[in-house]
Amino acid sequence: MTIDKIYLVGFMAAGKTTVAHALAARLGWRAEDIDELIEARERMTVADIFSKFGEPHFRAVEREMLRLVLPLRHSVVATGGGTFMDPDNRQAINMDGVSVWIDVPLDVLIARIPADGRRPLAADRAQIERLYATRRIGYSQAQIHVDAGMASADEIAERVLDRLNLP
Repeated sequence: MTIDKIYLVGFMAAGKTTVAHALAARLGWRAEDIDELIEARERMTVADIFSKFGEPHFRAVEREMLRLVLPLRHSVVATGGGTFMDPDNRQAINMDGVSVWIDVPLDVLIARIPADGRRPLAADRAQIERLYATRRIGYSQAQIHVDAGMASADEIAERVLDRLNLP
């Protein structure tokens, strides 16, 4: 099987964007970030989109941005934390490329998530714990599982390349 597209999935603050750039640099591919594409199109932050228009609007735009990156090849795509939870998105991702779950322990994620409101679904610890538990079920449907722990982005990129047997 020829691999020419990698989708990184995982919880908020898992480092998907940073790992996408590290992987893309190693492979000589392009890196794309669904949340960055959404912010560029909407001309506002994810947090502002959530507060002004709500999560359903955000998810609709997210689906559109995913559809825009589907034709790209030789790309590493960092998805948003909830992108892979939508069954249609998950199917499109798994049919288009290789999905890789960047699995980071909850306590590490909580330490990384800023308490400044930039993460609209991380209002409090109990909410984060519930969301994390729910999303792990969806992430487990990724084709590859990489235990990221406290590893650096370069170390995680190396683990992904090893799992995919890429140089």
